Amino acid sequence: MNSNYAVPAVALVVVATVLVGAFGLRISRTTSDFYVASRTVGPRLNAAAISGEYLSAASFLGIAGLVLVQGPDMLWYPVGYTAGYLVLLLFVAAPLRRSGAYTLPDFAEARLASQAVRRLAGAFVVGVGWLYLLPQLQGAGLTLTVLTGAPAWLGGVIVAAVVVATVAAGGMRSITFVQAFQYWLKLTALLVPALFLVLAWQGDGAHRHAFDEPATFREQRVVRVDDRLDLKLDAPLTVTVSGTIDGRPHDDDRIRLPAGTHRIEQGTRLTFAKDAPVPAADRGSNGGMSTSLAAGREERPLYATYGLILATFLGTMGLPHVVVRFYTSPHGVAARRTTVAVLALIGGFYLLPPVYGALGRLYAPELALTGDADAAVLLLPERVIGGLGGDLLGALVAGGAFAAFLSTASGLTMAVAGVLTQDVLPSRGVRHFRLGTVLAMAVPLAASMLVGGLPVADAVGLAFAVSASSFCPLLVLGIWWRRLTPPGAAAGMLMGGGSAFVAVAVTMAGFPGTGGLHALLAWPALWSVPLGFLTMVLVSLATAGRVPAGTAAILARFHLPEELRAEVKA
Repeated sequence: MNSNYAVPAVALVVVATVLVGAFGLRISRTTSDFYVASRTVGPRLNAAAISGEYLSAASFLGIAGLVLVQGPDMLWYPVGYTAGYLVLLLFVAAPLRRSGAYTLPDFAEARLASQAVRRLAGAFVVGVGWLYLLPQLQGAGLTLTVLTGAPAWLGGVIVAAVVVATVAAGGMRSITFVQAFQYWLKLTALLVPALFLVLAWQGDGAHRHAFDEPATFREQRVVRVDDRLDLKLDAPLTVTVSGTIDGRPHDDDRIRLPAGTHRIEQGTRLTFAKDAPVPAADRGSNGGMSTSLAAGREERPLYATYGLILATFLGTMGLPHVVVRFYTSPHGVAARRTTVAVLALIGGFYLLPPVYGALGRLYAPELALTGDADAAVLLLPERVIGGLGGDLLGALVAGGAFAAFLSTASGLTMAVAGVLTQDVLPSRGVRHFRLGTVLAMAVPLAASMLVGGLPVADAVGLAFAVSASSFCPLLVLGIWWRRLTPPGAAAGMLMGGGSAFVAVAVTMAGFPGTGGLHALLAWPALWSVPLGFLTMVLVSLATAGRVPAGTAAILARFHLPEELRAEVKA
């Protein structure tokens, strides 16, 4: 990619983000402005802001990468991400806004009158927020590396600096305008190049379909292996090698590899001929994590699919950066209208990443070997169109990718900083909120520099699993079941969310790499969500005497429209 165009595009997005954030700063005056924009954000603006922060690195880069590597089965990701808002609309949106809370811990305390449950909810907000922030920073590093060859950590540092400055300066009021602007930027950045890419594909005389098996190289392609991997061949393959294969050094030797598994050492260059099949790559034996979930899908495809569906359908309602935006609506009706608008906005957006994934299988299949499949969106304009047009479209995509990292990271940082300010730091003022903003970003930034990661869509999927197992039971039962007790809520969050968090940690550490146990841990939602619900119900029934006083009045406040509540009070 021509960095002469892409780097200025990224810089322009960063500058525009700062300027839009500065506009929000000018009208941020109170503590309520910082936390919930004084609850005055209308449905259209709020829907664009929610969509802007929700469409993260997983949406912009990760879905295309997964479709490139694993095919149309990965379309469950955008379906699940979108359908999660339908569940949110039906069960949570309006009652959550009527609770009058600022954060999820506020809701827990208002519903259950328990400081212990509040602190536990706060711990899960921070944990889910940090888990979700990590792939945003890693995606930013990947983007800048593809654009300029810069170190992988630099992109994360830039995103962290801009986000901390924007959130600390203007809080919720500021990032509302930033995220709404970035949604439309991201939509444009994917839609315009996609139109040109599809037209170029239609004009291609080969008329090859993306999901023909096996995938083949359209032209001679040189692939450099940056990390040791195992190459799996279903049939013999002739390839030119410069490096080490199966312990034997080669210097531009043309060799014929028999069917089976071959060890490719780091730094080896493989030259594949035109129309050669693209072999499968396995990094699991090297302790890498980039294909660990892919291997589990191959072993237990049905279980993996159901686990993904449940996590994405139910995880959305507990994502801290999404939930906190509903507190900015003027009333419950506005919260519902906001959710309907969000369904339309993100539904339209999610039609685009699969297009890039499908075209990536045709024009950049070697990314499945190098482990850089998430870069397909960034590279396709140059591969398919080329010339000045390809460079300009690539620059537009690069700017949109950085907008994705900035918008999602700002929403997550806002949510985590709000919890840290109210439940950890000694004061709840604006000054301590700014300190909380720095702390909210520092931990995931350090982690992104120290550890590798899963493909961004997979990493975000794990965050959804933890959210679905902890906050979904709390919100659904807290809003719709009057017999929920503080011990029940705490036990359910610990059993459901805690077990999912342990499963996520084990998966990200790469253990176990294969087998039935790996599938259970890699997609925990299928057992951890029912475990959370069941534990909450059983422990609440066993502690029936601990139902908080005034529960009936609290639930009435959740479910009665604001106008009717005012009439009742009068």
